[in-house]
Amino acid sequence: MPPSQPLPVRVLDWFAVHRRDLPWRRTYDPYQVWISEIMLQQTRMERVVFYFSRWLARFPDIASLAAADEDEVLSLWEGLGYYSRARNLHRAARLLAGAGGTVPDCHDSLRKLPGIGPYTAAAIMSIAFNRDYPVVDANVERLFSRLFDIATPVKENLAFIRQQAAAMLPAGRSRDFNQALMELGALVCLPKKPRCGSCPVVHACAAHQHQTVHERPVAVAGRKSILIEMACGILVRDNRILIQKRQADDVWANLWEFPGGRLQEGETPEQAVVREFEEETGLAIAGLKKITAVRHSYMHYRVTLHGFFCQAPEGEPALHAAQENRWVRFEELDDFAFPAGHRKLIKFLQESGFGS
Repeated sequence: MPPSQPLPVRVLDWFAVHRRDLPWRRTYDPYQVWISEIMLQQTRMERVVFYFSRWLARFPDIASLAAADEDEVLSLWEGLGYYSRARNLHRAARLLAGAGGTVPDCHDSLRKLPGIGPYTAAAIMSIAFNRDYPVVDANVERLFSRLFDIATPVKENLAFIRQQAAAMLPAGRSRDFNQALMELGALVCLPKKPRCGSCPVVHACAAHQHQTVHERPVAVAGRKSILIEMACGILVRDNRILIQKRQADDVWANLWEFPGGRLQEGETPEQAVVREFEEETGLAIAGLKKITAVRHSYMHYRVTLHGFFCQAPEGEPALHAAQENRWVRFEELDDFAFPAGHRKLIKFLQESGFGS
């Protein structure tokens, strides 16, 4: 491609050759684009493709999602994290099912739906309906920080970047152009090892000319990680395990868990699980046997979860910290959505042969 070609033309020509075959790109069905955009928030593309395909097999349209039970929705979402995204999808589907059953082709109407902010509304309008809305994700931010050799943090320059994206947008080609910019950032203008030799717009890149590519975007101080220790107990009676459903206003709202909680200052994991079990269920557990400790992260938190088998006197658990509890067979645990740490504990037990 000759350097004299306008940047949008070069980007579009590159995309025509290098675009990835993603399932929602095969039809650009508005429902599918909406689901993909929500899943792609804070999740890598490779992971989303699997979850998207599984989701579509169970919820192929708005009507099927709206009719589903929330527990099933959360169970299918498990592994993607940030469960408020799934709850908002479910809420929005129910609203749309009662108002015609289609994704609106109106930016203002999209913005009124739960979980759809300015970026997602613009992405749906552009990708699903090919309307002329610029779409700026983290890949485009990084690409533009290099194209314009922006010497201050990206978040301080979002207005400028969005103005430039809007100015470049070729009328009637919004769907392809926005995806092309994002694809270019994802496949070529990489964070640590940019492939400048393969970039169709390297001739227009100010950072490349100034040899500052590896200094852009300008890094900002990272948030310090917060370490958290938690403990939970697996109480087994008559080949059934006690699980409870978290409150609707909880950080992991409506997910299921084994009773337990965060260690208080000076507590051992054993002491914490005994205290938490009594506070949450009214049951005084004993005979603790350590299973393992699993680790997981969310946002800037780094969590260690200690798991224990435990015993308790006869009697039914109370609901002091949950909205529901159940006794379930071990093999039924896959039917319920758990936070990441608890799911890792279940996986450890499965791999250890428990319940077989």
